[in-house]
Amino acid sequence: MATHVKRAYRYRFYPTDAQAAELSRTFGCVRKVYNMALAARTEAWTLRQERVNYNATSAMLTAWKKTEELAFLNEVSSVPLQQALRHLQAAFTAFFAKQSKYPRFKSRKRSGKSAEYTSSAFRFREGKLTLAKMAQPLDIVWSRPLPEGALPSTATVSQDAAGRWFVSLLVEDPTVQPLPAGGSAVGIDAGLDHLLTLSTGEKITNPRHERRDRARLARAQRDLARKARGDGANRAKARRKVARVYTRIADRRRDHLHKLTTRLVRENQTLVIEDLTVRNMLKNGKLSRAISDAAWSEFRSMLEYKAAWYGREVIAVDRWFPSSKLCSVCGALQKRMPLGVRTWTCACGTTHDRDVNAAKNLLAAGLAVSACGAGVRPQRESSRTGQPVMKQEALQREP
Repeated sequence: MATHVKRAYRYRFYPTDAQAAELSRTFGCVRKVYNMALAARTEAWTLRQERVNYNATSAMLTAWKKTEELAFLNEVSSVPLQQALRHLQAAFTAFFAKQSKYPRFKSRKRSGKSAEYTSSAFRFREGKLTLAKMAQPLDIVWSRPLPEGALPSTATVSQDAAGRWFVSLLVEDPTVQPLPAGGSAVGIDAGLDHLLTLSTGEKITNPRHERRDRARLARAQRDLARKARGDGANRAKARRKVARVYTRIADRRRDHLHKLTTRLVRENQTLVIEDLTVRNMLKNGKLSRAISDAAWSEFRSMLEYKAAWYGREVIAVDRWFPSSKLCSVCGALQKRMPLGVRTWTCACGTTHDRDVNAAKNLLAAGLAVSACGAGVRPQRESSRTGQPVMKQEALQREP
């Protein structure tokens, strides 16, 4: 039997009052179990140098349910609680592999609200999804159809800061197939004035989604600041207004990046990008807001998983490669390239656009390391020298 790509389809739904109350209880229980298991594992290692695995925390959960203090854990489905323990195990696995930091406790106010149900904890029949402990199916807005004959293996319910409810269904998608191989390749240089500059000479404008709603966001934040601190209804209402502005910005940004990355993957067999350390670049106080709005990390993530879906190749060139100072025609390296210089003329007589020239150099370097089979995928978390990383084009003030 052919193996298909597993893909999540996300839909918005509108729960009844009873369903919303049940899901809110489930979110709270998931957070409680996760935090208790994390505390138990941390204590075991700190005091006894003992590693506690998933099986041990699962046994702890069974014991917790039998106590009078934690008897409320029996009121919700047990599957999301077990999944929370699995997520904690995955977090520790990533930590021990030095792929992430030590797991943190979930906060009632700051952490996301979500619960994952496996196939044993929900029923999906005739296009209707009914979760465990619920009598009625969810009122889902089917904005796009699931693949024909697809059966969800997991259903993840979540609520964002703006109060919107979503359900994400994980299915095997037979429609995702490798695209016909082509010989086209493109170099991609990221920036702020233009979001992307391609080696073909095309420049993609930066939509600046956050700037478009900056005045609206400032008004909402001022209204929130005037409300008394605490759990009052007026403050909660003002907080949701701020969250709605943020979600509006994030939704537009995500939609634009999805369309852009899908187009690049469909049109090119090989895509060469620069290995930027965005986390370090955000330390620049003058540009952190603009860099966050550009969402270079999200762009790279989308590009990589879509390339894996459709049989394309993404090559990341080392961040120290002097793409802006190198002539893409003769290969001469300029000693200095002030940030204010956007066009320059090489000794060979070629006049370069700074960003287009950088994209061409990235493409040439990417194809070279791909042919040699070395240096294709540098790690994001570390650099060769251990020096603070800063992309030279991002040091100027946002235009």
